Amino acid sequence: MNPATPDNRTSAAQPASILIVDDTPANLQVLAGMLKDRGYRVRPVPSGRLALAAAQRDPPDLILLDINMPDMNGYQVCEHLKADGMLKGIPIIFISALTEQLDKVKAFATGGVDYITKPFQMEELHARVETHLKLRRLQIELEETNLRLERANDRMSHDLKAAATIQRTFLPSAAVKVAGAEFAWGYRPCDELAGDALNIIPLGGGRVGLYVLDVSGHGVSAALLSVTLSRLLSPPTDPSSILIQDGNLVDRLDIIPPAKVANRLNELFPFHTATGQFATLIYGVLNVSTGDFRHVCAGHAGPLHLPVSGPPVILEHPGFPIGVADEAYDERHLHLAPGDRLFLYSDGVPEAMNSSGDHFGNARLLEAIGRGRTKCLKEGMATLLEEIIRWHGGGRPKDDISILAVEVSG
Repeated sequence: MNPATPDNRTSAAQPASILIVDDTPANLQVLAGMLKDRGYRVRPVPSGRLALAAAQRDPPDLILLDINMPDMNGYQVCEHLKADGMLKGIPIIFISALTEQLDKVKAFATGGVDYITKPFQMEELHARVETHLKLRRLQIELEETNLRLERANDRMSHDLKAAATIQRTFLPSAAVKVAGAEFAWGYRPCDELAGDALNIIPLGGGRVGLYVLDVSGHGVSAALLSVTLSRLLSPPTDPSSILIQDGNLVDRLDIIPPAKVANRLNELFPFHTATGQFATLIYGVLNVSTGDFRHVCAGHAGPLHLPVSGPPVILEHPGFPIGVADEAYDERHLHLAPGDRLFLYSDGVPEAMNSSGDHFGNARLLEAIGRGRTKCLKEGMATLLEEIIRWHGGGRPKDDISILAVEVSG
């Protein structure tokens, strides 16, 4: 074989290094000559202790190791090498006159990759050396690839956690308070990043904006669109907010009606066939003093109304998702009496699935919310979330779960 052949090299620039260990000088001379002729870099040593020192000083790519040697035999040398974290991956081929089956078994048990009996054939030796050098190169390449993947995964995990932290900044602040109303919310993403978003936005003058949105799909692309939409639905103090006109909160007319907010989003985010993404939205403005809730549904589940006296009911409203049609959205009106509760939620709630493939469903949702009437709003929300989590069996749900609730106290 030509010395320049890649099979003789650990890289394109350096020939493979082979350490030969044998206490018989004649064997060392023959082996070294045969391997040097094939272009290998050869280091012959006559004892086990010298072999360990040579390997630690300059780790070889492969070791040819005799068994019967004084002071330290080949098995002991192999055990020492395999116990060294830096040297344990070096392939060891035993070369010995011992032909008993138990000798071969012991050689493999101590960590050898092959066993050649003396006297050996030159072509057999070369074939086995080349095979194990190639396997060693592939092993090193695999380990390097795995290390790069591990580092890339670590970076991605760090980036995802950072992105999730940013996404959580668009959730309601614990300090949100509006006189005459109590709020509660639940948010369980199905992955590190969510396509759902919700928020409670004080708009001044006893009015508050409420929304839940759901971007189709999951992962980074869904989260990016969700964050972009959330930014536009931010509190009025954010310059990018589209919820008010000219940043003036003195006159109620400065608050843009929900239907016009949906129309604006529909213009900004037309459906793109390349991504196939769209978003559903329920957004409304609640006047706490009057109990009037004016809202729009863009392909989203309608609000669930729990009157202070009466069964809960889901108000279904037809509508199309953001970006999929050119028609204008219609605004709906709902009156909340003192003590009434209103729930906005994503489809991940009724579509939560148990191990049998059954959905949580609207009927079960209505029953759960009805049972929670006797509890304060936040306790009722916690109980509802626990029931949904039990239904899908704990862990992460198959879809994002978002619920926003408000109770008007009058």
